[in-house]
Amino acid sequence: MAKSKAREYVWLQCSDCGSLNYRTQVRVSGGAPKLQLKRYCPKTRTHTEHKIKRK
Repeated sequence: MAKSKAREYVWLQCSDCGSLNYRTQVRVSGGAPKLQLKRYCPKTRTHTEHKIKRK
């Protein structure tokens, strides 16, 4: 079975310093998701909220 083409790569941007730390795939069928994850930021060396940033 073939994979769905309704996925795209997005960057996760730190809400404190604004750096783009992680890249992940999201499913875009049915509208844009509002994804917020608590991830490690190497610049500030803390766990902060990361939000979707499209390039």
